[in-house]
Amino acid sequence: MSRVECIKPEFVALIPATLQPGVLYISEKYKTASHLCCCGCGNKVVTPLKPGGWQLTKKGNTVTLHPSIGSWNLPCQSHYCIVRNNIVLAPKWSKREIESGWKSDQLERQQHFDAQPKKDTLWRRFMKWLRG
Repeated sequence: MSRVECIKPEFVALIPATLQPGVLYISEKYKTASHLCCCGCGNKVVTPLKPGGWQLTKKGNTVTLHPSIGSWNLPCQSHYCIVRNNIVLAPKWSKREIESGWKSDQLERQQHFDAQPKKDTLWRRFMKWLRG
């Protein structure tokens, strides 16, 4: 398999068991996108679409996936962006940059969820009542 330079978005209910090169399978229902690594190694790449994770932007027939995709757990360790269906190669990261990126991602997720207002559920109101 050779390196992929552009990707075709395909919206599906479920991600298929067998992926085709050059296709970004997007399940809005399950908030995930999957594709074969664009370096051509053939490994499956899964990008969960969620706050503090990847964000998908649709514009017409094109999609952009943000932030970049760093396949740090794969032997190829490829790094690229999907911008309006085009694959834009990004610089390879050092081990230190990868660790820093993981920590930064974890902090961003934590800040997102800490900033979410807590729902005033019946249980919470009951607990407030008990505390007086």
